[in-house]
Amino acid sequence: MLFRHPATVILRRGPGRHLPRILFHSSSARWALKRFKLADIGEGITECEVIKWNVKPASPVHTFDPLCEVQSDKASVEITSPFDGIIKDLLVEEGHVAKVGQDLCTIEVADDVAVEEATPPTEQSPSTNSDNDTPLPSTQHTANTCTTEHRPPTKQTRRPHPLDPNVPPEARAPFSPAQDVLATPSVRHYARQNGVDLSSLAPGSGKDGRIEKRDVDAFLQRGPVEPAASQDTAATNSAPSPQAGKDVTVELSRTRLNMWKAMEKSLAIPQFTCSTTLDLTELHNLLPILNAHIPTHYLPPSARPSSASQVISPSAFYAPPDPPDVAPSAHYTRLTYLPILLKTLSRAMLEWPLFRSSLSPDAPSADAAAKPTLTVRPHADISIALSTPTGLYTPTLQAADTYSVYALAAQLRQLAHLGRQVPCALTPREMPRRGGTVSVSNVGGIGAVESAAPVLVPGGGVAIVAIGRARWVWDVERGDGKGERRLKVGVSWSADHRVVEGAEMVAFTEAWRAWVEAPQRLVADSV
Repeated sequence: MLFRHPATVILRRGPGRHLPRILFHSSSARWALKRFKLADIGEGITECEVIKWNVKPASPVHTFDPLCEVQSDKASVEITSPFDGIIKDLLVEEGHVAKVGQDLCTIEVADDVAVEEATPPTEQSPSTNSDNDTPLPSTQHTANTCTTEHRPPTKQTRRPHPLDPNVPPEARAPFSPAQDVLATPSVRHYARQNGVDLSSLAPGSGKDGRIEKRDVDAFLQRGPVEPAASQDTAATNSAPSPQAGKDVTVELSRTRLNMWKAMEKSLAIPQFTCSTTLDLTELHNLLPILNAHIPTHYLPPSARPSSASQVISPSAFYAPPDPPDVAPSAHYTRLTYLPILLKTLSRAMLEWPLFRSSLSPDAPSADAAAKPTLTVRPHADISIALSTPTGLYTPTLQAADTYSVYALAAQLRQLAHLGRQVPCALTPREMPRRGGTVSVSNVGGIGAVESAAPVLVPGGGVAIVAIGRARWVWDVERGDGKGERRLKVGVSWSADHRVVEGAEMVAFTEAWRAWVEAPQRLVADSV
């Protein structure tokens, strides 16, 4: 029986934990160092910060044991080990940033997997070995101890993250604030510097129990307390302690840091802006009719009409196909103006191929002297600016022109629901690597904003529009000079002046206006 560093390994393992099988074999083993790299845990993620290492050098590790926890700009992910072996080196320290594809650690594993599976270890005493394989007395005592006290490994309860590539989809559980400690990387770093255990502060005063910096400061001021006392003082910790006359330094989160970088890159894009107003009066008159005929599969179960009230059923002769599945979080009871504005925008984009185009990313890199190119897409891909508790995201409505107004409203509800989760539950399905060619920011849904000057970032398409809040105004140009009360909304455009001319931007806005101010055209468009 051969052992790989037996004394050191056994002393480092706690009671009830068994060593990997590859450390015990009766054949000669070849050992190799495996470099474990940071995998691509999500579309668009290029780097992650290592929050915490769960292993140390020279410690054994099992397959699917947690190696470390990393924090990206979208979520916190626990990475598990793909091998049985011994940790040799940790190549990225806690608090440092690792690029996708960079080595995180090295694991020493055995290469004789086939031999090991053919001759599995048996619970025989050392006396049954051959004379040539008789171990030393100290080794015999250690082997007997490991054999007699061998137990199945206790499964460590942890929350598999939706982006963890080592967890099958059926085993991924939704987020529960009671299972994990929620804190931003800056708060974790601040707690480590002051020697504060974040688990003793959970739940925090932030959203869904997130631990904020003020919770750490309050803990440092009052000192360690008993669990019962900490529960009694949870209400007092919700408000930050007054520190008059003191400056507070706040580290940018991963999402805000990415926004910082994107805004700096936007300075390389020559942009121009233009603003106008759209008349929503006809759309306002049409909205009650659309709300009265929302398909039943988009309604919540409590608002659906009872089938028992139908005297004659349409399915009496032949059952119609089942409607598409709609998530409960996508149900709604009334339409707003936004999905209709998106539908009309997609119709205008079909008329203007320039606004269905995106800069080809590989054209300049292939040849420095080559001219930049545009890729024209067959459908209208529209990105939506979504403000979430963890930062600003831009999910994409792909092929928006192929969906009805009711389907677009359901997608908007679903995107808002996923974005409100902590951590953010948006996946590469909602945020593809290739985003939309036009972005929409509904700033009017937040406050009484008439116009804005949105900023176009690299990869954000060729134009972005900010939609203000609709309001009733007196239009003196209507009603034969007497004026007329109309519902109008302000829209502000920013476009990439390298590919979009000012006249083209204005003409495209007029094409959009023709659809918005005459929504009856959608009837002929089979909506």
